[in-house]
Amino acid sequence: MLYYERKLKKKGYDFVIGIDEAGRGPLAGPVVAAAVALKTYSFKNRIDDSKKLTALSRQNAFFEITEKSLFGIGIVSEAMIDRVNILEATRIAMHNALSSLIEKSTLLKADTTHVIVDGNMKLDIDLPYTAIIRGDSKSKSIACASILAKVTRDHIMLIYDRVFPEYGFSRHKGYPTKEHRDILKKRGPSAIHRKTFYGV
Repeated sequence: MLYYERKLKKKGYDFVIGIDEAGRGPLAGPVVAAAVALKTYSFKNRIDDSKKLTALSRQNAFFEITEKSLFGIGIVSEAMIDRVNILEATRIAMHNALSSLIEKSTLLKADTTHVIVDGNMKLDIDLPYTAIIRGDSKSKSIACASILAKVTRDHIMLIYDRVFPEYGFSRHKGYPTKEHRDILKKRGPSAIHRKTFYGV
């Protein structure tokens, strides 16, 4: 999972920042993005696309990643998602995550830093970047970002579960499972549901 990182290092980039998101598909809650610049590529925990890991594996990896990287998190609310659409909200979350990371270090310079982002997202940033389809399965930096974004969003949804216990957010995290759709039919949307999404 280091092909892109090694390729960019050979081109003279000292820092590679991986960016990914979690929460584009759910019917409720925010979309969360993470930006990660790894200090090392050596990990005890398994690093992979967050969707391929168990919740416990993600949690364990989360703590190790935060210890071995510079990182930033971007969170865009369901209200903003409804206002601007999920694609633009995801872009905003990614920009915010990157800005948060950059604020933590004076070492990140435009001529020595390259961003790699999962999917085909177009970013309006001053740094060079490469979009990689299924990047969370091909790049360790992006995989780490996917884990940070996923764990952060899951924790947010666990908090929302305490506020709206009747919706079962702790189980489905807002994704359109049968259980979630059935609850929506019975109760209607909560304050954190995305009103512009089909099925809400």
